[in-house]
Amino acid sequence: MTEKTPEQLDRLRRRAAFLRERDEARALRDRIAPRRARARQLREAMLWATYHH
Repeated sequence: MTEKTPEQLDRLRRRAAFLRERDEARALRDRIAPRRARARQLREAMLWATYHH
């Protein structure tokens, strides 16, 4: 395995933090607006069914 530079490690850490915060924000939004969350899930499911074969 190749060694990662400090810049790459910092980028990976920041990316992980961003993804974690994004998931937390999505979960919070889903709890606050469950109907909107269901609609988003249906839209995502339709996109996957349509374009990801």
